[in-house]
Amino acid sequence: MPAEKLRIDKYLWSIRLFKTRSLATEACDSGKVKWNGLNVKPAKAVNLLEEYEVKTSAKKWRIKVTGLLANRIQYAEAIKYYEDITPPEEMERVKFQAAAFHTGKRLSKVGRPTKKQKRDIDDFMDPGQPAAE
Repeated sequence: MPAEKLRIDKYLWSIRLFKTRSLATEACDSGKVKWNGLNVKPAKAVNLLEEYEVKTSAKKWRIKVTGLLANRIQYAEAIKYYEDITPPEEMERVKFQAAAFHTGKRLSKVGRPTKKQKRDIDDFMDPGQPAAE
């Protein structure tokens, strides 16, 4: 639902650059959101066609406001309210980091055995035990 006046922290939350509005507010307060090279306060009003630099944990965004969105909606709709004008160099840096970054989460069915596999191993290692029913 388009709005007439909209705070930058609410806008960044509604277009899904930040998971919570308080994270968007914190980013503004800590200087991670810039407009014309200047730090932005969370209450700054957003206007159409303005460009912002936003630093999130994932990447350094450069966005252009194409519509005002006050409420959080699904991602497929939210991306219509801004244009991603992030430089290609930043996109390459993000891809390189993603390739080198390991979350520690293992692939499904790889690594630790499942319960059934563990029972089979236990039965194999100690065949004298009667099968549990």
